[in-house]
Amino acid sequence: MPKSESPKEPEQLWKLFIGGLSFETTYESLRSHFEQWGMLLDCVVMRDPNTKRSRGFGFVRYATVEEVDAAMNARPHKVYGRVVQPKRALSREDSQRPGAHLMVKKIFVGGIKEDTEEHHLRDYFEQYGKIEVIEIMTD
Repeated sequence: MPKSESPKEPEQLWKLFIGGLSFETTYESLRSHFEQWGMLLDCVVMRDPNTKRSRGFGFVRYATVEEVDAAMNARPHKVYGRVVQPKRALSREDSQRPGAHLMVKKIFVGGIKEDTEEHHLRDYFEQYGKIEVIEIMTD
């Protein structure tokens, strides 16, 4: 058994949460996009149990950690014409454990001036660690 499939590894190492999905995103379109980086063992678009309408997020699970890394390194991702946010999945059980917040690598910074540019944020936040991606959202 390859090291990356070791049963000692937590499932979230193989699994990605995909947020920001279009409500029109289907299982097929999600699978088709993310299988570019490896073999998917599971793929699901979460739906409201009553209306069956997409809830705007889903999950994909790869066969190896290396495939998850490849998908994460290929960001940004566009599915069904929309930029989506893949994140390493964290189980509810694990999210309750002390130190779980240390696994989170994304922060939200609100209330910034309209003329703030990416290099301003990078210059300030690099003192705290390596920055992978900066996204400035506008109304």
